Amino acid sequence: MSRYLTPAKITLLVVAFLYAEDVVPTREATAVLLFLLSQIVPSSKSPAVQSGPEFEHALPIAAFESALSSHPSARPGRTLYDLLLKRLWAINCSHALDSFITNLPTLLSKSREQILRERETGEEADQPRGRILRTSPLGAFIRRCHLEYTRLQFQDSTTLWQDFISYRLPTRQAYEKKNPLEGRNALDSNFAELGLDSSHPLAQLMYGRLAEDEQKHHGAYSMYDVEKLMEFQVSELQRLGGRLPDGMKSRLEQMSRAGTVMPKLGHYLNFLDSWRAGDYYSAFDNLHRYFDYAMQTRERAFYQYALLNLAILQADFGCHAEALPAMQEAIATARENKDTTCLNFCMSWVYHFGRSFPGEMNAIRDSGILGSEIEGLTFLKSRAKDAEMWSLLSTTLLSEAKLGLQYGDSLAGVFENIAKASHLNIVRSSQSITGPTLLMKGAAFSRVGLTHMSWWYGQAFLQCHSKDAPLEDVLKCNCRMAGLLVQRGRYTEAEEILSNIPSNVLRVLKFQNYLNFFAGLLKIRRFLHRGNMDGAEHLLHRLRGQGAPDVEVSFSLSLLEVELLLRRGMPDEALKKVGDLAEATDKSQEINDIAVQTRLLNLKSRILIDCGHSLKAFSLTTRAAQIAYRGRILPSLWESIGLLAAILNDLREFAAAVDLLQSIMPQVLECQDCDLAARSYSVLADANVGLAGCEAERSTRQKELIGKAMEDIDHAYTQFRHIENLRGQLDMLKKKATIMHWRGDMVLANDVATQYLDLKREYEAHMI
Repeated sequence: MSRYLTPAKITLLVVAFLYAEDVVPTREATAVLLFLLSQIVPSSKSPAVQSGPEFEHALPIAAFESALSSHPSARPGRTLYDLLLKRLWAINCSHALDSFITNLPTLLSKSREQILRERETGEEADQPRGRILRTSPLGAFIRRCHLEYTRLQFQDSTTLWQDFISYRLPTRQAYEKKNPLEGRNALDSNFAELGLDSSHPLAQLMYGRLAEDEQKHHGAYSMYDVEKLMEFQVSELQRLGGRLPDGMKSRLEQMSRAGTVMPKLGHYLNFLDSWRAGDYYSAFDNLHRYFDYAMQTRERAFYQYALLNLAILQADFGCHAEALPAMQEAIATARENKDTTCLNFCMSWVYHFGRSFPGEMNAIRDSGILGSEIEGLTFLKSRAKDAEMWSLLSTTLLSEAKLGLQYGDSLAGVFENIAKASHLNIVRSSQSITGPTLLMKGAAFSRVGLTHMSWWYGQAFLQCHSKDAPLEDVLKCNCRMAGLLVQRGRYTEAEEILSNIPSNVLRVLKFQNYLNFFAGLLKIRRFLHRGNMDGAEHLLHRLRGQGAPDVEVSFSLSLLEVELLLRRGMPDEALKKVGDLAEATDKSQEINDIAVQTRLLNLKSRILIDCGHSLKAFSLTTRAAQIAYRGRILPSLWESIGLLAAILNDLREFAAAVDLLQSIMPQVLECQDCDLAARSYSVLADANVGLAGCEAERSTRQKELIGKAMEDIDHAYTQFRHIENLRGQLDMLKKKATIMHWRGDMVLANDVATQYLDLKREYEAHMI
């Protein structure tokens, strides 16, 4: 296989020769130059890989026909494609090909050194010089082709000539229509002079391999083409975090069968694909192969990158004890080689590794790589600015914003860091970080209770930036939007979102496991609402055995386990589970987030209130409200206030409970959480009924309060119905029937009671 030259590049040289020969009209010169430059200068947009059964050249001969056949030439009755075929078939032997490429420098203009030399010697060159600038892209292409041909050995040049014959063979019929052969041999002009045909033993000896099927596309790609193709695939896999497309896999296999030598970068490509496929042993083996070959030629220049990839691979497969020493060695080697880029990436990985696995933070602190989290972020920002690594700087700003949300820092500071990252993405054109910035904005708005803003930021990400974003961000954005839909009871739409996730995301084993786990969590929540306790318990056991993909999803699974215990009527075990969960979170520091603290405090308060120990829940509820208010976690704050109102109802402080709930109900509805809204309406209805009980019997004020309570019960029933919470609907119907019976509306009370019995039978059927 040739290092650079291919039959397609020779055909491009013939087109350049036509352009320099002044057979291209002036008005057609732009189209010809655009075609040449589109094939010579690499484009940032890669064409889609055709996964058809036929193996094509990098630039098939049909591309020249479609590009040049519609343009007339300076010769009457001939198109540029006709002249191209005439020139191609004029190269009728290996010697003609050698002469053509050897004379390529005549197409170029004289260099400054040549002009000065001719002036000094007073001699003029015999051959006329062309007008193509040597420093232009076309001139650089011509000079490189000439240089690469002079470096070819005789056997390689002969192989190139044979490949050229196979390449131009489909154009023979079109050429003969306007240029009769006149008895010449189409295979080699020397055979015509010797009076031989293609069946002669000498012809079979020289060109017999062209008839073999495996040689049909030999020489379709050069080593340069394959390396550039693999470099692009590696960059895409590293940028998006996906796997090698099936079409590209089949194309590489066809190249290897056609005699193309795969460069050593193919081992790294196999490493990335095996890693994403979850094949640890193949990934480990291919990683060692690639860097073993790289070390033979590049010495220790890429040794730190080998250690960096090894550490990432070990961490991704759960080998944390092996990952951290490998990263320490990578940092030491990068410092020794003064590789600032690799060193900054290593430092950033160590920080995010500590955030993803807080249990390893002690080992990181003992190693002395980074200080505290705040010190580590400050260090990363300064290093990214010094090295002008704008993507790393934007990522660090987003990490600082996330850290501020988790610690409950100023909300203005959080949005300031997000705005800085957004400005940096626009100024420096960092498209790959634009998606994570929108996701961080959505998370920030969700924590302050503006769920609709979070939804629209997710929509903007999926519609505008998902093509250039890592696949992991695409997956998590879809999962987050599905979770928002489930909060509103739109289960069918949530399932459609999860089922319509792009197939290239699901080809990665890690992402597929994450999606299956998250979809299982949504099914468990729906089972609990519909009363299918056995199905929920079965799914819980399966997901617990599978293992959570990250700590946040693991915490959500634990909350669903507590919810199952509560619905089975086991509050003691649920309370013990919450206590164990809080203790384990404090010890291991797996989730260092104040939102987790408020969630556990509210859950514990809710269990105590349901068990009739409201006074014991008072201090927990106020503490949760204080933490949520300080961290501006408004959904948790509204939940705490609702629990506080329930405590006030138990203490017969109905007026205070009504004042609290009425002040937060607009914000509760803005959260778009049907379960939170339903429980808040239910507590508000209880408070209004309590106030009605304090009024005079059958008074106007009492009737007004009872009417408000009925409206609140209807609103709560509607919210429970949205999320298919059958137990909540039963409680609301029971309250409504009781109030109607007290008011003397026996007909309506009986209708509600009938509805209650029908719903209860449905609930019991789901339980069975």
